[in-house]
Amino acid sequence: MLTLGINAFHADAAAVLFADGRLVAGIEEERLTRIKHCAGFPTLSVAEVLRIKGVTLGQVDEVVIARDSTANLRKRLGYILKNVRKTRKVAGKRLRDRAGFKQLDVQLVEACGVPLSALKGPIRRVEHHLAHAASAFLVSPFERAAILTLDGFGDFASALWGIGQGSDIKVLGRVTYPHSLGIVYTAVCQFIGFDRYGDEGKVMGLAPYGEPEYAGFFSRLIRFTDSGFELDLAWFNHHTVGVETDSDEHGSPSFAPLYTRQWIDQFGAPRPRGNELTERDRNLAASLQQRLEQAFVHMANLLHKQTGLTDLCLAGGVTLNGVANGKLLEETPFKRIYVQPAAGDDGTALGAAAWQQARAGQPRFAMTHAYWGSSFSDDEIEAALRESGDSATRLDDAELYKATAGLIADGKVVGWFQGAMEWGPRALGNRSIVAHPGHPRMKEILNARIKQREPFRPFAPSIKAERLGDYFESSHESPFMLMVYRTKPARYTELQAVDHADHTGRVQTVRREDNERYWKLIDAFERVTGTPALLNTSFNENEPIVRTPQEALDCFRRTKMDAVVLGNHLVARNRPHAHAQQEPANAAHG
Repeated sequence: MLTLGINAFHADAAAVLFADGRLVAGIEEERLTRIKHCAGFPTLSVAEVLRIKGVTLGQVDEVVIARDSTANLRKRLGYILKNVRKTRKVAGKRLRDRAGFKQLDVQLVEACGVPLSALKGPIRRVEHHLAHAASAFLVSPFERAAILTLDGFGDFASALWGIGQGSDIKVLGRVTYPHSLGIVYTAVCQFIGFDRYGDEGKVMGLAPYGEPEYAGFFSRLIRFTDSGFELDLAWFNHHTVGVETDSDEHGSPSFAPLYTRQWIDQFGAPRPRGNELTERDRNLAASLQQRLEQAFVHMANLLHKQTGLTDLCLAGGVTLNGVANGKLLEETPFKRIYVQPAAGDDGTALGAAAWQQARAGQPRFAMTHAYWGSSFSDDEIEAALRESGDSATRLDDAELYKATAGLIADGKVVGWFQGAMEWGPRALGNRSIVAHPGHPRMKEILNARIKQREPFRPFAPSIKAERLGDYFESSHESPFMLMVYRTKPARYTELQAVDHADHTGRVQTVRREDNERYWKLIDAFERVTGTPALLNTSFNENEPIVRTPQEALDCFRRTKMDAVVLGNHLVARNRPHAHAQQEPANAAHG
C-alpha cells in the first residue's frame, strides 16, 4: 500500500511516501527550489519521492494532507461568536488560504505531469496537530507513550497532548487559538531583530549570553494553568489583525510583526535587523528561553500526572528547541524522549501519511535514522566532477576515512557528502561540513570562511553513541541533534569548538548501525586525536542544505573549505589556507 503525505500551503512544504507501513522517501521542498522554508505546494518534492521509490502517481493508493479546516470546529465557532469584531480581518486571510485546497488534485497531477484521470486514490485530510502527534509516536520505538505537540498554530490549535498505544492515539487535551507558545517566541525574535522565518534557533543560541532580567514579565505574559497555559493577549496582535504566514512569489515565507505597541512602551524601540545587539536584547532572549523551558516542564508534568508514563514523544516547531527538550530529562519524571528529525511543519507530511497507513492496518516502523532523501550513484558523482573540472582522488573506504580524518585533525574544514540526504532541518553526517571539535579557533575559522554566522551561535558535536556519557551529562541518545546536554567539565577544552557559552552542546549521537560511514569517519578521527567526536555543521552557505553533487561542488568553490568528499572521491584545494595552519593539529590536547 502506497500513501503520499504532504505539507502544503504553509512554510516548510514537504512530501513523504510510505509503502506497506514503512517510510521509503521524504524531502522538503526547499532542497529542490533552493528557497529556505519554501511555502506553497510541494510540487518538486512530490515528484522526487515518487522518483526515489520508482512509482507513478497512478500507483499511489491514497494522498493525505496535514490540514483539516473542520477540526476543532466547536472551539472555532465559539471563539468567533465571542469575538466577531476581532475576527473580521483574520477571516479574509483564512478564506484566501483555503482557496488553494480546492485545487489540490489539479496541483498533484501537474506536479507529476499526468492527466487528472491518473489520480486513482482518494485525497484525505488529517488535523495538523494530530499529524504532529502521529509523526512522533507512530515512528517512535515506543509501544505506549505520552505525546505532546507544541507549535505556532495549525487547525485552530497550538498544542495537543495524549497517549499513543499500538497504532492509535487518544487525545487528552488541546490549547486552542489564540494562545500559543510559538507566537510568543516568534514575537520576541522579531522584536530583537531576528525577523526572518526560522530565526528562532538563533535566539535560543543567544540566550546564554544574557540574564533572565525580565523573568517576572514573562511569568505574567505566559500563565500556567491546570489545563495548559494562556497568554496575556494584550501584547500580541495575531488574533486582532489577521497576522498569518505569507510568502512572496518565490515561495519564501514571512511573518508581519506579531507584537503590539505595548512592547515598545515597555522595552523601547525594536532592534532593526543587523544592528548591534544590546544587553536588553540578550536579556530578553534569556528571559524568553527560561520561560519556554518552564512551560515545557509544566506541560510535561501535567501530562505525566494524567498518564503515569515515562516515555514521551514530542513534535511541533517549538520542540525544535533542543535546550528545552533537554530540560525534560533533568526536571520531569520522563526517562525516554523521542523527537523525529523533522519536528516542524515539514514533519506533518510524515505524520499524516503514518496516520493513514495505521488506519489501514499497516504495521508501524521505528525511525532510527534520518536518511530518506535524494541519493546519487558513483557515476553521477563522477559526472558532476567532470563537469566542474575539479580534480579528485578516488580512495577505497579505509584510505578515505584515514585521509579525511587526517585532514580534520590538521585543522582543515571538509565537506562530507554521502548517501541519502537527511530528512529534517539538521545535517546529520550525509550533507555535513566537519571539522576539529577541539580546535581553539575553529568557530572563527568556519564563520569567516564559510558560514558567515553570528558569533554567538554554537556549532554542534557529532559523537559516537557509545561514548556519549564520557563527554556529556547524559546517557540518553540524541540521533537527530534535538537534545542539548551539559558538557562534562573535564571535556571543556577537548570540545571547545562545540562547547557553548553555558557549557552545553546540541548533541548528535551516531550509531554504527544507523550511519556506518559517518561512524567510521569519527572512529578514524578518534584514532588520530583520541576524541570520538567531530564538529558537524550543515553543508551550505546561507542557503538550504546541498542536495546534489553539483550543489556540493558549487558550495566548495564559493567558500574556503579545504576539501570535499563525495562518496569515495576526495577533492582538496591546491592552495593552503593560513587560517588552518596557525594552530597545531591537536591544540586541544597539547
